Amino acid sequence: MSDQNVRNAGFTPSGITGGSLASSLMSHEARASGGGVPSGGPTSTLQEMGARGTTHSSGYTSSGISGGSRAAETMSREATAYGGGVPRGGTTSTVQSI
Repeated sequence: MSDQNVRNAGFTPSGITGGSLASSLMSHEARASGGGVPSGGPTSTLQEMGARGTTHSSGYTSSGISGGSRAAETMSREATAYGGGVPRGGTTSTVQSI
């Protein structure tokens, strides 16, 4: 994943860009969780990366998720919470797709 992809999606150091993929994701996630964006979810994870400009060390790569990385930890927690699988639209799949 590149910092540019995250910024192009609308996750920037100055916040989420209106009318972007990021704002759509934030809106969808807020509706699904009853009005707020949960900590550790796709929106907050990507916004943190966009604000810091540090996607290169996150473990989300074009070849897949790097073992021992933050991405691997997130995927493991998500798989455990969902009975062994990573849900479509969850943090891991959303962040990996961007």
